[in-house]
Amino acid sequence: MRYAEIILPIAGGCYTFGVEGDMADGVTVGSAVSVQFGARKIVGGIVRSLTSERPPYKNIKPVLSLLFPEPIVTEGQLRLWDWMSDYYMCTLGEVMRAALPSMLKPSGFTADEFASDEFRPRRVRMVALTLCSEEALAEACEGLRRRAPKQYDALVELGSFGLDGVAVPRERLRADSTILGALEKKGFVVITERDAIEVDILPEDNEFRLPTLSPAQQTALEELRESLRRHNVALLFGVPSSGKSEVCFHAIAGTLARGRDVLLLLPEISLTTQFVGRVRRVFGDRVVLYHSGLPDRRRAEAYIRLARSEGGALIVGTRSSVFLPMPRLGLVVVDEEQDASYKQHDPAPRYNARDTAVMLADGNDAKVILASATPALETWANSLSGRYGLVELAERYGGTAAPEIVTSDTLRAAKRGERRSHFNKELSDEIKGALARGEQTILFQNRRGVAPFVECADCGHVPRCAHCGIPMTAHRTSLRCHYCGASEAMPAQCPACGGRGLETRGFGTEKIEEELARLFPEARIARLDRDSATSQRAYARIIGDFEAGATDILVGTQMITKGLDFAGVSLVGVLNADNLVNHPDFRASERAYALIAQVVGRAGRRGQRGKVVIQTASPDSRLIAQAAAGDYRAMAAEMLAERAMYGYPPASRLVSLMLRHADREVLNAAARRFAELLRPDFGDLLLGPQPPVVEKIKGEFALMFLLKVPRGNFSSAGGRAVTPRAMSAVREIVQRAIRTLAADPAFRRVTVTPDVDPQ
Repeated sequence: MRYAEIILPIAGGCYTFGVEGDMADGVTVGSAVSVQFGARKIVGGIVRSLTSERPPYKNIKPVLSLLFPEPIVTEGQLRLWDWMSDYYMCTLGEVMRAALPSMLKPSGFTADEFASDEFRPRRVRMVALTLCSEEALAEACEGLRRRAPKQYDALVELGSFGLDGVAVPRERLRADSTILGALEKKGFVVITERDAIEVDILPEDNEFRLPTLSPAQQTALEELRESLRRHNVALLFGVPSSGKSEVCFHAIAGTLARGRDVLLLLPEISLTTQFVGRVRRVFGDRVVLYHSGLPDRRRAEAYIRLARSEGGALIVGTRSSVFLPMPRLGLVVVDEEQDASYKQHDPAPRYNARDTAVMLADGNDAKVILASATPALETWANSLSGRYGLVELAERYGGTAAPEIVTSDTLRAAKRGERRSHFNKELSDEIKGALARGEQTILFQNRRGVAPFVECADCGHVPRCAHCGIPMTAHRTSLRCHYCGASEAMPAQCPACGGRGLETRGFGTEKIEEELARLFPEARIARLDRDSATSQRAYARIIGDFEAGATDILVGTQMITKGLDFAGVSLVGVLNADNLVNHPDFRASERAYALIAQVVGRAGRRGQRGKVVIQTASPDSRLIAQAAAGDYRAMAAEMLAERAMYGYPPASRLVSLMLRHADREVLNAAARRFAELLRPDFGDLLLGPQPPVVEKIKGEFALMFLLKVPRGNFSSAGGRAVTPRAMSAVREIVQRAIRTLAADPAFRRVTVTPDVDPQ
């Protein structure tokens, strides 16, 4: 009898079960097994460790079955899970829940329920030639050339895959089933079926269709290779349109040619539509796509296939891709590494995929390329200190000049009567000119909906979400809460006073779309935001129409700023730069710079100089001027000095501690007790409690503490000198306080959520 410590996808984490009989030979570290948890439930888990020494428990249940003949989680993955559990203050069960596709962690209250939830791979039809020589193939083709040209074409296509009995997935062939069936009757092909995960997707050749690099790109590639010889991580810092992706493609090709895997991370699912097409044109069938938008079965198939792979795959995916089995990982590329989408907010683990990717690479003797035109200040500080390598690509690809930037004063335009709706005269004139020339325009407004809120002009009442307490966003026919998803019809009269003076305040992308249709009735207009791009198909349609020239003006939120490349765009408008800068967050300036710089980079990307109009009530703003000029170094120098002065990252690490409860009085009492537990260790480095920006979500009130963990010496708010502390010690103190609070019957239902490195 052996005993297995098994990770289960529940908050508790690890439990011990016995491994009996014949199963003892098959169960090993990383195996997926089924166990009975509690009185009835059957759950799939992962074996973390094995021992022959009986644990000191009275009753130990047996493992019920082995779900796969081979382990599906490597020991390297388990080490990463351990690190994530420790660093991000969560359980291994919570890490497992995020790490595995849902079909690889089945559950049920009966054996039949469990079996119905268990992974079953698709069956794929495979087609193979029975002709084993060039002569036999030529003879068969000659007989079909005139009599059955479609069968002839199918034979020629199959022959291009080889004559050694290579089985080709039916879905990769142009011929339909009738044609293939006719060839099978003639004895020229044989059609079989296989499990999808048994289909070899990785070609053996290394013939990549790599783009030709400009002299500047070639120099950057050589510097990047040299930098990665001296560092484990290198920052590829390139201006928008400089061709960072092409440089990364060459680095990826070198790693794949050595038989090692590459992980290419993108910040959002939406980016995969256009970008994956570019990647597949270069690397073909080596590309494995992985993100939460794929069907559950496809994700499970990709996971198992990679677990059985011997290396040489290019995985393109979003943040969850860091959990994939990649035993021969050689390189990780994090595109737009500064993007806040790499941070998981809910549920646990609340990890940052960029930082996790660095740890993943470190545990696999792999290298990391962080690519960005506007790096996160933490990454920039690491490159300045020499911890990361730094490679710069300072010129736009093809010698295209940087766009002309016009800063348009909204206050002055209003005073002069030069503002129509939400457009200053400069911008409306430029839109009119672009339409006349048959060129395209992108307009950026980082708020969706018709308006951020509605207000009664008679009594000042603002409709708020009943569950979250925040103003509801106005859409054309409804009011919606963008936190909990609650929705209600747009009221005809004020709920408070009964008056009919409800008016919208501010403006969002829907309002801009309406006004454009009124001002430019001849224009073809589309909108790209979370409300219009409700699926991958809808997103692809909007982007495809714009790319094909079927849309003249594209209005959008920050979804339009990331990684997109359109040849016909000559004009970009930023409609309200001030709402980016004036945000209550210490990262607001950094993020505003990144968004403005990225949207500026959409103009004039292929052979022509574009134009950008930035509308602002603060035309003298240093930050807006820096973003318009692309002066990242100046912005970064100012922000790093300010962060060091106040002890914000990268001068410190932050830990957010959120307390929630349905009763405000109980929550206040719990917060006072929690502060008593932590202040002896952290003093005035523990800020709060204070209500967060959204004080109530889904019926629960919230209070937040913010803990600063210094990286270097600085003075606290009270003037006391503060020295660095080990993050592991900080986590231990915080988790002890959480356990102590939970043990108090008065606060048993108070939820405490730690978030390390919050965004």
